[in-house]
Amino acid sequence: MCQVEFELACAAIKQLKGPVSDQDKLLMYSYYKQATLGDCNIPAPPDSDAKAKAKWEAWNKNKGMSKMDAMRIYTDKVEELKKKEAG
Repeated sequence: MCQVEFELACAAIKQLKGPVSDQDKLLMYSYYKQATLGDCNIPAPPDSDAKAKAKWEAWNKNKGMSKMDAMRIYTDKVEELKKKEAG
């Protein structure tokens, strides 16, 4: 796994035409943040902000995962979404 493959996956996800489920979007967000920033480094948002709270919780679940592992999982998930879209 290398940085170039990860960057290609980041570009490829923007090219998807089909709908991506909210759950998949949340997963992709969490692995992207872990791959680019590492462990969640922001305080939890208030419960009243459901969207921000869901994103924070998804990212925080990856705590301790290496950036390289997060890149690999992100890239694999993008490939899976591309295959799903292709039929």
